[in-house]
Parts: sequence; structure tokens; C-alpha cells
Amino acid sequence: MAQYAKGAATVAVIRMCNPPLNTLSIKTILALQQELKHVNIDPTVKAVVICGANGKFSAGADIKVFSNYDWGSTPSLGSLVDLIEKSEKPMVAAIEGLALGGGLEVALGCHYRIAHMQARVGLPEVTVGLLPGAGGTQRLPRLAGVPAALDIITTGKHIWAAEALKLGIIDEIVEENTVEAAIRLAERVSDQPLGARRLCSKQIPRLPNMEAIIEEALVKVKEQARGCLAPEMCFQAVEASLRLPFEEGIRKERELFLFLLSSGQAKALQYAFFAQRAMEKWTLPSGASWKTSAPQPIQRAAVIGLGTMGRGIVASLVKAKVPVVALEQDKNHLELGRRAIMALLDREALRMQQNGQALDVHKPGLLHFTLDFSALKDVDLVIEAVFEDMALKKEIFHKLSTVCKPEAFLCTNTSCLDIDEIAAVTSRPHQVIGTHFFSPAHMMKLLEVIHGQHTSPTAIATVMSLGKAMGKIGVIVGNCFGFVGNRLLLPYNEQTYFLIEEGSTPEEVDKALVEFGFKMGPFQVSDLAGLDVGWRVRKGQGLTGASQPLGTTPRLRNGRRYSPLPDFLCEKGRYGQKTGKGWYQYDKPGGRVPKSDPWLHSFLSNYRNTYNITIRTVTQDEILERCLYSLVNEGFRILSDGIASCPEAIDTIYINGYGWPKHRGGPMFYASEVGLSTVLAKLQKYAGANPDIPSLQPSPLLQKLVALGSPPVSEWSSLMGSQNSKL
Repeated sequence: MAQYAKGAATVAVIRMCNPPLNTLSIKTILALQQELKHVNIDPTVKAVVICGANGKFSAGADIKVFSNYDWGSTPSLGSLVDLIEKSEKPMVAAIEGLALGGGLEVALGCHYRIAHMQARVGLPEVTVGLLPGAGGTQRLPRLAGVPAALDIITTGKHIWAAEALKLGIIDEIVEENTVEAAIRLAERVSDQPLGARRLCSKQIPRLPNMEAIIEEALVKVKEQARGCLAPEMCFQAVEASLRLPFEEGIRKERELFLFLLSSGQAKALQYAFFAQRAMEKWTLPSGASWKTSAPQPIQRAAVIGLGTMGRGIVASLVKAKVPVVALEQDKNHLELGRRAIMALLDREALRMQQNGQALDVHKPGLLHFTLDFSALKDVDLVIEAVFEDMALKKEIFHKLSTVCKPEAFLCTNTSCLDIDEIAAVTSRPHQVIGTHFFSPAHMMKLLEVIHGQHTSPTAIATVMSLGKAMGKIGVIVGNCFGFVGNRLLLPYNEQTYFLIEEGSTPEEVDKALVEFGFKMGPFQVSDLAGLDVGWRVRKGQGLTGASQPLGTTPRLRNGRRYSPLPDFLCEKGRYGQKTGKGWYQYDKPGGRVPKSDPWLHSFLSNYRNTYNITIRTVTQDEILERCLYSLVNEGFRILSDGIASCPEAIDTIYINGYGWPKHRGGPMFYASEVGLSTVLAKLQKYAGANPDIPSLQPSPLLQKLVALGSPPVSEWSSLMGSQNSKL
């Protein structure tokens, strides 16, 4: 767990050894304490270097032990940091790879810190519902100042060594041989006094407008937290460093840490953390898995279609250092796409440069723009990102099947279309796979990887590997309309329309869901995305438009209740922000600030009168229950249909692609916490009142789980029984 060696005649090197990331388990902490006590009494040792094995300092504490750990006992990470800081011998942290959470707290306990230029540091405990519990909230403000400490701790962001150097978190950056440089530093300071280097005795850097900074930071934290407790608790802990002596601040930190540890939000966030990690370890019903299927190397990729989505995909590939051939249909679209992509990459290169990273977007061979399909003949993988039009996609894939080399993988970026229908026009359906990126693709993390009927395990392994290199969270899903994310979205959106038909308003629905924790309400999201997007899909499905037979009842489709409200708005040219009017009004086309629209409220009133809809008061509870429980209900159907392998897959998708508040763990976890019997009872109530809305009829799987006593979400997969898996 910890190795001791002499790095020089008078310098000891203590190396943390707990692969792969040197997490600070109880055994590791004990081993470190033992080695520290040894060097502290060794008269031949004048200074100590602390580092990590395998080029990693430490990723921090092992969060798996949090819920079972006896926090009143020893050893504790805090006592280890105190032991380091109070040593009479200079302690130098040699940071390689990463120093996160407890890893950075160990480094803060050291008297000096030296880092490799590619190292990252941070205190990300807030992302798992906690706060730094080993003095990080008290030491970092004393070192980097309160504003920087608040930013780092309340967001949990990782910062590169160059920025850490500017903030004073580390003392020196090296390009190579970090441990050797730390040994040399340790030799230089071996006889230097340590009083000023101990952060526990250092004063907080004072600013003339400190109170204003604190007040402004609190407003920002509350705004960004959206109901999540941890950021506000982090703020309180950092504020304690400003108001209280060090030891009292440490006690406050521990009090807040234990409060968060016992909260349901920490449980939800840690569930989400492990759910996301589990997505990499996929298994198909055939038995093929991440262990048995090797990804193929992608030396060169292609992207077809340089609209908003295609541009983001190109940028993500370039950032992953994958050479790209970017293809468009005509010179005008090609030039527009080229300019937009280069501007985007130049901004990204500048941002990376500020963090000490390099991205040479003008490197020869990295990016080739073309109109010629034959330029794709040697690429290893193609991502088609054209308009959501089945005929167009089939035309492109038929052409790719003849142009591309036989071993090339053919990916379609689609949000809902049938992968098997597209694969059928090729000579290699086993090489065809769905890749549903989310816009803007260079920023959004989620990647739904859609497994068609014939998609090979090698294709899945390759796309999952490439997605990871692009910084994406890949989740394997089955092939059906809407896959997982958009299929869940359909009943959710459907309920929002029905609720405003019955008497609610877009403002009330949005308010309820924002207060639940979503960054934006569904009507604001609709205006942002464009109402015309869904309208086009519904016309393609034959639900609206000229294909409707004469005499079709506007509010019924195939015996099911249907809301034509968004269709009517589109017919009036109200597409949302892009036209300056949608569910809200904006000051101009392209405007971003929604305002209540008197016209829309008058329109809704006339609509209700036309269709003899009696309005009633719709409570906030009903809004949440109908929107969220219908979504959850569809999640159970998705599990039953075998479109998702487990509830963790659904939750990972909804957190990372659809704005579900992470501190609520995802829709399926949320249902388990609310109580499956409660969800079932509410769905039965609303289904009884609305027999023409099938999405409110409780899923058989939900009913089965309630009959089994509502087992925890971790047991659902084993209880689902045989299913017709689409994976």
C-alpha cells in the first residue's frame, strides 16, 4: 500500500501503491502513517518526498467505503494529513497524473508541491454529494485564496498544473522526471524552517471587498446548485475558513461532511457515479462483452454532414487526435462547415493552451474537407450526421457500402430511426451501428450506442472505445423508435401538453420542473431546440400534416389521446427561439430570454373553448407526478422490452443527456427512493381518470416489482425474468 525508499542520501521517498489510481483506502492510510512515523524518527532522513505509483499521485478516498466507514475511529485521512503537516522534516508532494479529493488534501498537508505539467488537481467531492473532509476546505483557501477555493470546491472541477501554479496551489511545474525534481527540491529545503509552509498556521489572504465576494459567490452557488445540498455545504465550509480559527474550521468541516454523508443526495450521487462507470463493462445476451471483444484501432475517421451536429462530432474527433475527413454535399455547405469547425477548434485550442495543453488544429493531415465520396475509401470509420431522413440516410449508406473498405465501420447519428433498416441497404450490416450524439456534440457527454440486429461485438467495442477517447459516456442500447432517451421523452412531453390543455400553463409546468432540479423546463427546452424538430418527426410518423385522412379527430390518434397544440403553433410559424415566438415570446428571432406571451394564453383559452375542455386547477404535485411517473413508467417498459440492459443505463442516459438533476440519481433510482408502491398508486389514479392516455397505464414490470416487495434498484435486473432483449 506504501513503499519506502531512499531517493538521495538524506531524502526518503514514500510511494502510495494502490493501483490503478492509488485510492486512499484504510490500508493505504495505515501504511502511509506507518512509513511517515518511521521517517520522522530516522535521523538520516532530512526531508521526504511523497508520490504515487504508476505515474498517478492519488485519485483520493475510495467512495465505496464511505457508507460503511466508522468516522469516529482511526485511521482517518484527516489524521494522516495532520501527521504530514506537523512533521519537523520538509514534506514534498510530487504530483503526477492526478491529485484529486483526498489525494490533493494529502498534497496540501505537504510543505511543498511540485507537479508534472500534464497533472490535474481538484477537490471533486461535491460531485458525489460530499465535501472535502480532510481539511481541504480549510487549507485550500489559505493557499489559493477564498474566491479560487470556492470555485474549485463548489464545482468539483479539475484544474491543470499550469492554472494550479498561477493560483499558488503548487510551487513548481516540470516537464519530466517529477519525482527526481521533487527530490532535488527536498534537498534544497531540508534545512529551511517550516512554520510559514504549514497551511494550518497560515492566514487567509484578505481582499478589500471580501464580504461582497462572499455574498456574490453564495448567490452563484445557490443558482447553480438547483436544490443540490453539497455545493451550499461546501460554501459554508469554505466560509468557516474565513470566519473561524483553523481547528474550529476543521470541526465545522467535519460536521457538514457527516451531515452530507447521511443525506439521501449523497446516496443518489454515488449511485449515479457507479452507474456511469458500470456502462463501460457491457455484456450482450450472446455472451460477448467488453472483456471478450477487442476494439479495432481508428487511424482515420470520416464525418458526413457538417451541420450543427456534424461540426461538433468533427471537433470531438480532432480533440481526440483522430484525423478526420469531413464531407458535405456542395461547396457552400462545405465552406460554412469548414469556417464554423475551424473557429470552434481555434477557441478550444486557446482554452487548452491556457491550461498548459496543446492542440494543433492546423497540423497537416489532421483535417481534410471534401465533396468527394471517394476520399472515404481508406477511412476506418464513418459517422453519418445528415438530416433525420430515412431515404437520405439509406442512399448514403448504400454508397458507403461500395466506397469504403470492407472492414470500415459505418455509424449513423440518429435520434430515433431504425438502425436495421439502414443496415439492410449495405453489404455489411454487422459493421453498421447507431451513434446518437447530443447537441452540441463537442460539449455534451452522452453517446447512445445503438446495437442493431446484426451489429457485431467488435463494432460495439470499437465505438465504445472511440467514444471514450472523445470524452463521451457511451451507453449501449437496443434498436427501437427513440431508443432509450427519446423514447422516455415522448410520454413526458405528452403529459406537459395535456396538462396545459386541462388548465395549467407553460410557465407553471416549467416552474415545477425547474424547482425539482431541471436546469430548464420542458417548454423552455422545446423553444430552445425548435418546435419544428418534433413537428417534422410527427409528420414522418403520420400523426399530423397533409397525410391525415379527412374527418380525423384533432385530439385522437388510433384511439389514443393526442395533443395538436405544438402542431398548431408550428403551422403559425412559431418554432421557438429561432423565430422569436414559440411557447414563449422573445425580443427578437434568436433571442434567449423567454417572456410570457399574452397571445399564447389567449390561444390556449380559445383552443379549450373550441374543444369543450373544462379547465381546472392543476397543482404542482400533479405536474410532477404525471410528468415524472409517466417517464419512469416508460423506463420500466424499456427494461421489459430489453432496450436497456439495466436501470443504471436509463439513469446514466437521462442524467447526462436530458438534464435530469444528478442529485436525484436518475429517474429509475428516484422511483425506488419515492417508493415503487407510491409510483404505482399514482399511475393507477391518473390512468383511471385518463383512460385514453395509455402511457399512464402501469407497466407490468412495475406491478411485478411492487408485488415482490419493491426491492432496491440494484436487484431489478435479476428479477426482470426472460425478455426479448434488443441488445
